[in-house]
Amino acid sequence: MGRIIAIANQKGGVGKSTTAINLSACLAELNQRVLLIDIDPQGNTTSGVGVDKENAENTLYELLLDECKVKDCIIDNVFENLSLIPSNVNLAGAEIELVGIEGREYLLKNHIETVRDNYDFIIMDCPPSLNILTINAMTTANSVLVPIQCEYYALEGLTQLIHTIELVQERLNPDLIIEGVVFTMYDARTNLSLQVVENVKSNLNQSIYKTIIPRNVRLAEAPSYGMPIIQYDSKSVGAESYRLLAEEVLHREDEEWQ
Repeated sequence: MGRIIAIANQKGGVGKSTTAINLSACLAELNQRVLLIDIDPQGNTTSGVGVDKENAENTLYELLLDECKVKDCIIDNVFENLSLIPSNVNLAGAEIELVGIEGREYLLKNHIETVRDNYDFIIMDCPPSLNILTINAMTTANSVLVPIQCEYYALEGLTQLIHTIELVQERLNPDLIIEGVVFTMYDARTNLSLQVVENVKSNLNQSIYKTIIPRNVRLAEAPSYGMPIIQYDSKSVGAESYRLLAEEVLHREDEEWQ
């Protein structure tokens, strides 16, 4: 039974897509079978693994509107052990088209349940808003992983996200948990990054990953080449950080790991 993780934060530019792509790729490198689902109409995760989002025939949009089956929109082995359900700008219209559809909060869950056993991990990249697409991800997921950028307004909006997660737990998915918070874009040269980490730790009653993702030029360049960082520059500090995060996600429940 695959573990399903939604990567969510309604603030944009915090490293959601970067984390979705690279965590998935590093788990795949650890011989885990991974399905990556792009739930953001911007389609950054789709292009970030080298898939042409404009010409993708069956995407998440067609799946949610019941125009194709889930197996029709999975692109198998974009990299070894890593498959993808792509997205593009069409998905932006889904919100309006799904109005009035009964059980629209569970559309994704119903589809994913049919293929869940084929994967060890299903990682979902959510859009930077708390809309029906994000709700669909949260009803499907076992847990939510929250990337937080190490900057001044890091905590802003986080309470809103946690409130949304609690509402989903209450009304739609009682088993949903917060997987944890992962700090991204950490700059060791600034006191601010350190202050943000300390501030979040003291204000947030949530589990926080030990691995902190640094600011890294190679990490920023990789998506434009359609590659995860471990393919683009396997020895970079960004690649090493996401490998550590993947190990932590994989072994989170092992007592000896803690």
